[in-house]
Amino acid sequence: MAALPTQPAAAQESAPPSGAGGGAPPPRRGVLRALLRDPGAVLSAAYILLVVAMAVFAPLIVRMSGWGPYEFDQTAVNPDLGGVPFGGWGGAGGEHWFGVEPGSGRDIFARIVYGARVSMLIALAATALTTLLGVVFGLLAGFFGGKVDWVISRVMDFLMAFPALIFMIAILSALPAGNRAVLLVVVISLFGWPYLARIVRGQTMSLARREFVEAARASGAGRAAIVFREILPNLRSTIIVMTTLAIPGYIGTEAGLSFLGVGVVPPTPSWGQMIASSVSWYSVVPTYFAIPGAFLFLLVLSFTVLGDRLRAVLDPQGVR
Repeated sequence: MAALPTQPAAAQESAPPSGAGGGAPPPRRGVLRALLRDPGAVLSAAYILLVVAMAVFAPLIVRMSGWGPYEFDQTAVNPDLGGVPFGGWGGAGGEHWFGVEPGSGRDIFARIVYGARVSMLIALAATALTTLLGVVFGLLAGFFGGKVDWVISRVMDFLMAFPALIFMIAILSALPAGNRAVLLVVVISLFGWPYLARIVRGQTMSLARREFVEAARASGAGRAAIVFREILPNLRSTIIVMTTLAIPGYIGTEAGLSFLGVGVVPPTPSWGQMIASSVSWYSVVPTYFAIPGAFLFLLVLSFTVLGDRLRAVLDPQGVR
């Protein structure tokens, strides 16, 4: 079961970002060259791009396979055995490339492809909203300090004290099942932004005392100019790394909530939902569990590895 991710760099929230005020972050070409020389980063990026392509071109891919994610093929399952697919490997073959769902006969390949769209959309939207909230509130708390910092810090402490997954389940269970994808994004972001905000706050407080910021103040620069021209550019590497490392956690969170029945509403395809449905069939049709489980595992692993490599390139001094 996936829990809401905690940011791995939280313990370093007071450390200034590498290069702040003294050296610029590595240029984009240098970062790209370093990642291309790393086989793990290349393989991870390739798999992520594959899943993104599946999500973007889902209708076209499914049309090529011949079966939609909501179509039932009762001829592919044996009603005398409770809906067990005909043939080996869960009914996999030329007509159904990954086999069919036991009982319903729905095409697993089509549902995997559309499930990629659901997982990526929710995870990326939650990451974008979390990053926006975390950066805004972290900058406000770290730059202004005083009462502003006290209020924002207490809100962060309050949200971080909650057992997030339990409250997510409670909130989503109580809300109508209308647009569940939007609700998932909002609820995940609600509990996720404080972790990034704490890091941004700590680094903003450190940067605000640096010589280049004092020089900008002395030259008559306003608060907005200092924040957006002096401080925020020096947080870019930190934000990129933390965002990349947050995505796999949100993918796992969406899958875990769908597994528990409070995520994406059936019959909308979701990898977590497919894994939940496979539990009662595991001993009979193990491929029904293994296929969505493998796609989910590899996606989470790829984002984690890529985030780790990015952190090593963008902030080599921070890597232990």
